[in-house]
Parts: sequence; structure tokens; C-alpha cells
Amino acid sequence: MELNSPKRLTRSRSDRMLAGICGGLANYLIVDPTIVRLVFALATFFTAVFPGVLIYLIMWVVVPKE
Repeated sequence: MELNSPKRLTRSRSDRMLAGICGGLANYLIVDPTIVRLVFALATFFTAVFPGVLIYLIMWVVVPKE
């Protein structure tokens, strides 16, 4: 019997633009990284930019690399 380890959110090393946050989220959610980047960019734009940038910076510090 094989035990599955829990899925972990990590920053992507291979699929990254800045810090690998969106690439890591895409791997975690099993979706295309472009979709995650577009959703994040639109959400950041429509929430007056600051909250999205702040969330990205916090995730850059908190989420470990793969």
C-alpha cells in the first residue's frame, strides 16, 4: 500500500516570470500558468493594484521554492 504525500504549494523554478508564484499556484491547482497570471493581473488591476502587489510580495516571502 502506497501513502500519498499531501500536495504542497511551492514557488515554481521552471515556470516563472518574477518569483514563480503564479507558476506554483498553477501547478498546485493543475491549470495553465497563463490563466493564473491573467486572473491575478485582472484581480490586481480591478482592486486598485495595491492589495494584489502586497499579496504577491507576501507570498514571495512565505511560499518556499520547489
